[in-house]
Amino acid sequence: MQDSRLENERLPLGALLALAMTGFICIVTETLPAGLLPEISSGLNVSPSLAGQMVTVYALGSLLAAIPLTIATQGWRRRNVLLLTIVGFLLFNSVTAWSSSYGLTLIARFFAGVSAGLAWSLLAGYARRMVAVHLQGRAMAVAMVGAPIALSLGVPLGTWLGSLVGWRTAFGLMSVLTVGLIVWVLAKVPDYPGQASSERMPLGRVFFTPGVRPVLAVVMTWMLAHNILYTYVAPFVTPAGLASDIDLVLLVFGIAALLSIWITGRLVDRYLRNAVLISLAAFAATAFVFGFFSQSVIVIYLGTFVWGLTFGGAATLLQTALADTAGEGADVALSMNVVAWNGAIAIAGLFGGVLLDQVGVVSFPWVLLVLLLAGLWIAVGARKHGFPQGQRQGGAVVTGH
Repeated sequence: MQDSRLENERLPLGALLALAMTGFICIVTETLPAGLLPEISSGLNVSPSLAGQMVTVYALGSLLAAIPLTIATQGWRRRNVLLLTIVGFLLFNSVTAWSSSYGLTLIARFFAGVSAGLAWSLLAGYARRMVAVHLQGRAMAVAMVGAPIALSLGVPLGTWLGSLVGWRTAFGLMSVLTVGLIVWVLAKVPDYPGQASSERMPLGRVFFTPGVRPVLAVVMTWMLAHNILYTYVAPFVTPAGLASDIDLVLLVFGIAALLSIWITGRLVDRYLRNAVLISLAAFAATAFVFGFFSQSVIVIYLGTFVWGLTFGGAATLLQTALADTAGEGADVALSMNVVAWNGAIAIAGLFGGVLLDQVGVVSFPWVLLVLLLAGLWIAVGARKHGFPQGQRQGGAVVTGH
């Protein structure tokens, strides 16, 4: 049963941007240690590789918690669940900032990841409930904007700030941000009831809903390709002489990703299927060009811009498709998306590392091409369920033009 929607054409930007800030905090909290490994390893008296496990256990917490916590909290009022995730960030980032014990720090990082897993399962569905059906895609685009901003601006800023005033202060400032976010949520974000027990769909039924598995398969193939390149972008651009310009390469990617969010918000409600197919095809074409011209500075920058354009709207497109397909099981399906997304990050780190060591960066474009063509093939085939043709209207799609 759907909640009443706003009848006008205006988006509740104050509420949606609060969701976007939650996503921003999720991403910055996850990736902040990666840019501060020397300082953290020195502060905790461990090796940089052990300090790097702060990222690993965070991802593990998200992977393990997303589905069971989403199911456990289905009946709770939605704002209470959102506040629970934010308070989790406040608590566990504060512990990270004060802890002098490596073991305690890892525990705090694991439970920060648990908070993130629940948050990502919640945000997309929450944004959809705030607006009329024909505005759901645009609302999700706003709610998802925190992630590319964090990747393009928040992480470099946090890294710079941490190296300037110390890594503990950087985590402490994240806690300060969450205090402000709690006030923001209480002031601006509307509350909704959870699902009644009669409306809840079991995990297996959601997974076997027609279209859910194709969408999740596209999530895996697309995000594997993206994360292999994103995780190892430094060695990939080194042959082009850009080893000292990684920050500029990632800035180009971030700007394109932000532009993509805006474009996606305009297209998702009318042209979701086409946007997915074009994004996958353009990324595949970029990988193909990288395969022949990866030593060209111009190709790297232009290719990175196209890559950013194809990636920025991916979360909005895929989560909209998944929620539409799953219907009443949307929250559970979106928790599966969290597992698939984080699983792709973990696998990409391992698989990309093996490729880098055994074959070299020359292999990256061709592996990306295979993954992206596989994702494109699945998406093309899911024309009835998953990525249906026509203009979307909530869970249904109207064919015709």
